[in-house]
Amino acid sequence: MTQTGMAMAAKPSRTSWLRRRWNAATGIVGVVVGLAPHVLHHVGVLAGTALVAGSGGIALFGALGLVLSVPVLLRLRRKFGNWTAPAIGLAVFTAMFALSTWVIGPAISGSGDSGPAPSTVDHSSHHETS
Repeated sequence: MTQTGMAMAAKPSRTSWLRRRWNAATGIVGVVVGLAPHVLHHVGVLAGTALVAGSGGIALFGALGLVLSVPVLLRLRRKFGNWTAPAIGLAVFTAMFALSTWVIGPAISGSGDSGPAPSTVDHSSHHETS
C-alpha cells in the first residue's frame, strides 16, 4: 500500500461519523422507551397507570417495540439477502417480549396472573428530596 493509501485509510470518514451519531440517537431512543413505563405512572392516574397497565400497556409497548425494530429487520434483510434472518430476529423479539410480559413482570410485581398487579407501593419514597 502506498503512503497516500495508508493516510486515507487512517482518516475517519464522514460516514463513520454519521453512523456514530445515528447509533447514539437510537440508543437514546431505546433508553427513553425503556424508561417510559416507570416514568408514565407519575404523569397522572389516566395517563400513567391506566395507559400502561394491563392489556393496553402490553399492546402499546409491543407495537412500539415492533415499529422501532423495523429498521434493524430491514438491515438484516439487506445484509443476508433473504427474509430468514429478519424472521429469526422477529421471533427473538417476540419471545423476549413475551418472557418479559408474562414471566418477569408478574414475578417483579408479585402477581400470579398474566397482568400487572395494582400498585400498593408508596412511590414517594424514591422521589424524596434531601
